[in-house]
Amino acid sequence: MKVVLLAGGFGTRISEQSQFKPKPMLEIGGKPILWHIMKEYSYYGFNEFIICAGYKQHMIKEWFADYFLHNSDITFDFTRGRNDMTIHDQHCEPWKVTVVDTGLHTMTGGRIKRIQKYVGNETFMMTYGDGVCDVNIQKLLAFHQSHGKIATLTAVKMEQQKGVLEIDGFNAVRSFREKNTEDSSPVNAGYMVFNPDIFHYLDNDETVLERKPMERLAEEGQLMSYLYKGFWQCMDTQREKEILEKMLEEGKAPWVKWAM
Repeated sequence: MKVVLLAGGFGTRISEQSQFKPKPMLEIGGKPILWHIMKEYSYYGFNEFIICAGYKQHMIKEWFADYFLHNSDITFDFTRGRNDMTIHDQHCEPWKVTVVDTGLHTMTGGRIKRIQKYVGNETFMMTYGDGVCDVNIQKLLAFHQSHGKIATLTAVKMEQQKGVLEIDGFNAVRSFREKNTEDSSPVNAGYMVFNPDIFHYLDNDETVLERKPMERLAEEGQLMSYLYKGFWQCMDTQREKEILEKMLEEGKAPWVKWAM
């Protein structure tokens, strides 16, 4: 089963770094967050990826072009007047990666529409290229297959840091307590599964997946949520990037299930 990764946006909320490279290529622990997401799926046996690129898409292509070289032991032999290369050992994942330029200004739904020919008429998984999660991908897929609907998204409740004010009708604060996950509505964490019928809901480059298509799916009873209470963290800001970096440094990164 193929995994589609959205990696074409401008990353304006972390512009201090994304002005130099696509946000999914910003590194945590010395590797792009995109690589971390791919490792999550690979851990569960999913190794075929379609990357929807756009902004500075050449940098994504160049990174993968060099990946095999950078993770191999190679002898370069120039003694006979040419560059003979002998690969001794390579340490790459068994990945098949298709990087598609889906346009500079294309919206999320439009990007998925553009890669339809690479997906074919089969169920596929999709997530955003700027957030990591420790959800069990196999269980997510099993849930999707069990209900028979077109789409499944992973819904998480984010723990908030601000306190909760209980206010009465006269605007008086009656109590204060720390906010917890039960106080917030679930948010779409990505990690979606789509049947191929999803392409009928995507019109053109201007289609925003999270608006009309998802709203229509919900109205028709074709959108299910996989409520997950574990770890999820997006990387929209420099502060969130630093949070992920610190987790890796301290060996407390929940999404890292593979051997580092």
